[in-house]
Amino acid sequence: MRAIFKNAILFGTALVGVGLSAQNRQIDNYRQPDKRGVNVFESPKDTITTFENVKVKIGGSFALQYQALDNENSGVQPLAEVGSNFNLATANLDLDVALYDGVNMHLRTYLSSRHHHEPYVKGGYFQIDKLDFISEGFLGDFMDHATIKIGHMENNYGDAHFRRSDNAQAIYNPFVGNLIMDSFTTEVGAELYYRTDSGFLGMIGFTNGKLNQSVTKSNGSTGGAALLAKLGYDKQISDDLRFRLTGSLYNTGYAPNVYLYSADRAGSRYYDIMQDATATGDNFRSGRFDPGFTNQITAVMINPFVKYGGLEFFGTVEVTSGKGLSEADRRNAEQYAGELIYRFGKSENLFIGGRYNTVSAELASGDDININRFQLGAGWFMTKNVLLKAEYVNQKYKDYPAGDLLEDGQFDGPILEAVISF
Repeated sequence: MRAIFKNAILFGTALVGVGLSAQNRQIDNYRQPDKRGVNVFESPKDTITTFENVKVKIGGSFALQYQALDNENSGVQPLAEVGSNFNLATANLDLDVALYDGVNMHLRTYLSSRHHHEPYVKGGYFQIDKLDFISEGFLGDFMDHATIKIGHMENNYGDAHFRRSDNAQAIYNPFVGNLIMDSFTTEVGAELYYRTDSGFLGMIGFTNGKLNQSVTKSNGSTGGAALLAKLGYDKQISDDLRFRLTGSLYNTGYAPNVYLYSADRAGSRYYDIMQDATATGDNFRSGRFDPGFTNQITAVMINPFVKYGGLEFFGTVEVTSGKGLSEADRRNAEQYAGELIYRFGKSENLFIGGRYNTVSAELASGDDININRFQLGAGWFMTKNVLLKAEYVNQKYKDYPAGDLLEDGQFDGPILEAVISF
C-alpha cells in the first residue's frame, strides 16, 4: 500500500511538472485566453513557426457574479421573485496542443455551467495552417494565407461570438451579458479561411446543421446542412487606428432542429429573470430571445469595428428569417446593437462603456414584439489574467400579447463579475 501511495505521489508530481512546463510553451497561430486576446477575432495567422515537437498547453477560466436585479411584468402571470446573491460559479478547462508544424488542436470542456452542473465537452477542432505533414512545403504559397478548421466546433457566423462570454471564458466581453439574440452554435463541419496581406479576408464553411449529433432519421432524413460564409476587411491602418468590417451568412435548407439562437448550453448571465413563479425548473436562457426558427433559417450579420487610441466601437446589424416544421411561411427577426468602449490607464487595463441592443421579431403567433436593452459597464484588469467587471442593465419587453408572461416585462439592476482566465 505504501509503495502504491508513493507511486501515486510521484505520478501526480510528474503531471504537475508537465503541466507547469507546458504553460511556458508557445503555440503558433493561437488566440491568447487573457487580456492579449481582447479584440482578436479569428486566430492570428503567422508564417513564423516555433514548433519543435508536440506541445501541450493546459488552460482554463473561472467566472463568478453577484446579481442584484429586479423583474416585473403586467401581473397577469406572476413572476418568480429574485433578490441579491451570488450566482453559480462557472469553470472551463481548455486543452490546446501543437501536434505538428502548422497543426493545432483545441478542446474546451465546461467543468461547471448554469445548464449542466456536471462537466461536459463544449467542442473541439483541428486548425491547419500548413500542409507539411503531406510533404514539406506542400501548397506553401497558398497556405501562407490560408487556414483550415475541422471539428465539432463553435462555428464562425458573425463577429459578435468572438466578444461574447463563453461560459467561464468572459475576459473578452466588456459587459456581463451577451446579446439578446445570442447567435452561437456548435456543429460538425469545416471552414476554409483566406487572408491577404492588404487586410481582406474570406471564409467559407459547411456543417451538418445539427447541434445534437444523431444518425436517427426524422422525416426521412438524418439531417441537413448549413452554409457559412464571411467576407471582410481588417487592417491596422496606423499606430492609433484599426478598422474592421465583416459580413457573414448562415443558411440552412432543411434541418431537423436549428439551434443558432438557442445552442448555448452554458446559459444566460441573468439568472432566474422573467421566470414563471410556478416553474419547477430553471429557464437557463432567461433574458435572451430565440425567434423559434427550428427547421429553416437564413441569417445575415454585419459587424463594424473601429478602434482609435483607447476608444472603440463595435456594432451588430443582423437580419434573419426562418420557420418551424409546422409553419407554412417564413417569419423575420432583426437585431441591432452598438457598443462604445473607452480603454485607458496603464496598458489600457481600465475601461468604461455602454451598449444598446434592440430586437424586433414576428412570433409564431403572428404578434410583432420588441425587446430593448441598455447596458452600462466598467472593468479593471488587475492583471492580464484577472478581470473585475460591473454592469447596470435595463431590459424592456414591448407589444407582447395580453396575458403573456413577458407582457410589459422589464428587469434592471446591477451585476458584478470576476473573471480569471489563463
